Amino acid sequence: MLSVKELESGYGVMQVLWKPSLQVKKGSITSLLGPNGVGKSNLLLSIFGSIVPWAGTVTYAGQDVTLIPTHKKVEMGMALVPEGKHLFPNMNVYQNLVMGAYVKKALEHRDESLDLVYALFPRLKERTRQLAGSLSGGEQQMLTIGRALMSKPQLMMLDEPSQGLAPVLVQEVFKTVEKMREEIGLTILLVEQNAEASLDASDYVYIMHEGIIKAEGKPEDIKKSTEIREAYLGI
Repeated sequence: MLSVKELESGYGVMQVLWKPSLQVKKGSITSLLGPNGVGKSNLLLSIFGSIVPWAGTVTYAGQDVTLIPTHKKVEMGMALVPEGKHLFPNMNVYQNLVMGAYVKKALEHRDESLDLVYALFPRLKERTRQLAGSLSGGEQQMLTIGRALMSKPQLMMLDEPSQGLAPVLVQEVFKTVEKMREEIGLTILLVEQNAEASLDASDYVYIMHEGIIKAEGKPEDIKKSTEIREAYLGI
């Protein structure tokens, strides 16, 4: 579904990505792991078009989308849940969710998408009229993911969804990620520092360091490699 080939990108004149390549198969959970500051978020932003790549290609559903604007990518079925909870704190849960259904295709199915989000996150349904800013950290993360679902994506990219959450909530977030794949067939590209939880949830894993893909493989193979775990994952 998604193919990234030899992507180069950066901030200003500083190069961050040094030709990483990866594949995300339809219906899979693919994780991109590595320590902080190695270019993982930059890669997602470059795929999504928030940062314009310098070189390389991004192919989505068989189409070259490298230089296609972000709003067009959303219309094509791509969604990004960025690092941090970018919510409207003074708007309630319902209002935040419907903000995610702004493209024409999503607007036509808004009520259906809302039912889906509430089925995945019953706690959000209980707090429909509660201000987003007054939710707990875990609930805000659910709302952020739920709002992205309102755009009716086929590919969802998640940037550090467990960041700053208590261990019990981290488990809940990863269960939800698996549920989105199993119950609604979403394809997921997951960027995480929580290596152990990601390895348990993923079908395939890439390890990034200093803007380069240093290793890749099935989770069980990564777990068995003491060298990879100690050098790049700290586990």
